[in-house]
Amino acid sequence: MPAINFFNEDTAYPLKDKLKLKSWIKAALEAEGYRLNEINYILCSDAYLLQINQQYLNHDTYTDIVTFDNSDEPKTITGDIFISIDRIHENAAKFGVPIQTELHRVMIHGALHLSGYKDKRPAEKKRMTEKEDFYLGQKGF
Repeated sequence: MPAINFFNEDTAYPLKDKLKLKSWIKAALEAEGYRLNEINYILCSDAYLLQINQQYLNHDTYTDIVTFDNSDEPKTITGDIFISIDRIHENAAKFGVPIQTELHRVMIHGALHLSGYKDKRPAEKKRMTEKEDFYLGQKGF
């Protein structure tokens, strides 16, 4: 049974429009040619995500998102996406966008990573941003 789950760790952020978010993310993945198995979105604090970053990726830096691809079948999405609500607030202020918009951008960013998009090189980052913008435009809520 395909599932998108939302959890809070070390934060009490009240996520809105969960059913709409699930439909939007699932539709984006299907448009990319993938079948959804399961995605767990874990909304957390900077401290919590820093610990994940250090423990699993050997990175000693704050970040807004860490994505773990747990897929074992081609073209099937299974993963865990950790998102720092602290970074979302800071980046929303920095970029002059609503917090919810920044959160949705990062959520679709993680889903795009699970569907094979990278963002290390400038051309990859440009393509990722174009895809984020496209799917944010498809959101409809």
